[in-house]
Amino acid sequence: QVQLVESGGGLVQAGGSLRLSCATSGRTFSSYAMGWFRQAPGKEREFVAAIDRSGGITRYRDSVKGRFTISRDNARNTVYLQMNSLKPEDTAAYYCAGGLGNLVSTWHASYAYWGQGIQVTVSS
Repeated sequence: QVQLVESGGGLVQAGGSLRLSCATSGRTFSSYAMGWFRQAPGKEREFVAAIDRSGGITRYRDSVKGRFTISRDNARNTVYLQMNSLKPEDTAAYYCAGGLGNLVSTWHASYAYWGQGIQVTVSS
């Protein structure tokens, strides 16, 4: 079956950096878009970033543009989210998502597979 496993989360001070990784298995990774979403307590899950299957097209939510970078290594079946200049409002559980196709979508229903989530906490 398809599995997505996130790693790299943790506690960091405001202004710091973290890199999340999402290792996938169970399907042809290089054929699908990938995304990152996040969910803070009491809030709905929200789009963070997405990347097409080749890595040539990316999308970001406005509040992370210029600070976060999504990338992928198709040889390693892994997608990354480099997060710099972190802010307390970035605190959330972050979820990796595998697309239904190659659409670089901000909509959660465009993603068929989800990781278990990993906590990122930014202290002020």
